[in-house]
Amino acid sequence: MITTKQRAQLRGMANRITTILQIGKGGITEATVTDARQAIAARELIKGRVLETSPHTAREAAQLLAREIGADIVQVIGTRFVLYKPARKPVIRLEP
Repeated sequence: MITTKQRAQLRGMANRITTILQIGKGGITEATVTDARQAIAARELIKGRVLETSPHTAREAAQLLAREIGADIVQVIGTRFVLYKPARKPVIRLEP
C-alpha cells in the first residue's frame, strides 16, 4: 500500500509517461492481463486508457487489472488510469 505523499509523487511521474495499455471492446482479457504484467514488471508505473467501446469504465478496468497483477491504483481521471507496482529491486525511489 502506498501513502498519500507517495501517490502524489507517482502522479507527477505519470504525467510524463505515455499510455501503453488500451482496453477496448474485448474488455479485460487474458492477453491484456499478460501485457499489463509484463509492462509493470519492466516499468513499475504504467498508464492505461479505456476506449469508448470498452464494457468497463476506467475505474472498473483499473480495479480489475490492479487486482489481477497485484498493483496499486495511483490515479483514475476520465478514460485514463495509472497503476504502480514496485519491483523486487525498486527503480522508482519514493520517500516514506
